[in-house]
Amino acid sequence: MPQRTPLFDTHVASGARMVDFSGWEMPINYGSQIAEHHKVRKGAGMFDVSHMTVVDINGPQPRDFLSYLLANDVAKLKVPGRALYSCMLNEQGGVVDDLITYFMHESFFRMVVNAATHDKDMAWIRSQAHRFDVEVTERSELAMIAVQGPTARQAVLAQLPPAEAASAAEMKPFNAGQFGDHFIARTGYTGEDGFEISLSAEAATALWKQLLDAGVAPCGLGARDTLRLEAGMNLYGQDMDEDVSPLESALGWTVALKDDRAFVGKDALLEQQASGVKRQLTGLVLQGRGVLRPGQSIFTEDGEGITTSGSYSPTLQKAIAFARIPKSASGSCQVDMRGNRLDCSIVRPPFARNGAVCEGIV
Repeated sequence: MPQRTPLFDTHVASGARMVDFSGWEMPINYGSQIAEHHKVRKGAGMFDVSHMTVVDINGPQPRDFLSYLLANDVAKLKVPGRALYSCMLNEQGGVVDDLITYFMHESFFRMVVNAATHDKDMAWIRSQAHRFDVEVTERSELAMIAVQGPTARQAVLAQLPPAEAASAAEMKPFNAGQFGDHFIARTGYTGEDGFEISLSAEAATALWKQLLDAGVAPCGLGARDTLRLEAGMNLYGQDMDEDVSPLESALGWTVALKDDRAFVGKDALLEQQASGVKRQLTGLVLQGRGVLRPGQSIFTEDGEGITTSGSYSPTLQKAIAFARIPKSASGSCQVDMRGNRLDCSIVRPPFARNGAVCEGIV
């Protein structure tokens, strides 16, 4: 049977349409997916992301361990609370998962990894951890609520005691801290400002209802997907996986190759870099009617490719996609849609952030 988050009954009572997502029974929408999307771009929406996995790394050597485990360099994390986005790689340079790591103090780091990759992630992390003096603890007792949008932070701060609210208000993007019983990170997966809040499962329902009373709209996984696509954020299993490297997934900026640090997959990435990366992950905008979906064939003057993610963009009011195409391709291409070749523009994501279409997209 699918697993359920602590907010399951609340979703059902609110009329959510529930679907199976990676073994979890999750809300896909509460009525209108497009309305939920616009609410996040223009106001505030909240997502139940309690299906994601919180992993604490404690002990004398968490920094050494994560320096080896991650392609990005945790040496960048110098100030407590600072967050880092990175990939875990296999020895072939493929992506085991992408995740966020939070540095709290030298003996405590926290990671948040994807729900769909839970089993293999935990097995991989533990298989690498035995080389270091660390303790790996999965925090399955925690729930997580993501509140996103231009008014999201204001809505969350109003729920905190005055002293905690004042401290959280000073938090910069991509930072986190413990505020009473709430672990609050100024991060997200929508291209909008906001917080991701980890708290006890017992307290999650009360906070959800408080935010609902404050005017924050409940949103499902459907809007979360169109928001992240517009924001140029990859989805694991579609835009990258164990057979594709970060260098082919528009994630080269998350890889620290220029120092002497050894990490899993580094040799494979150096070899790929030396021989030349043959493919790129880029954005497409459909010129005309239709909807772009994953798995559609792409034709460029430099060779063929394939869409990895695709959807209708409520902000652009056009179909958009990510596609893996030859590295040299640019300008325009065609997509095979039910046997017809339709014109697309090749663009550099993101498509939309901070409530507006990004410059150069249309």
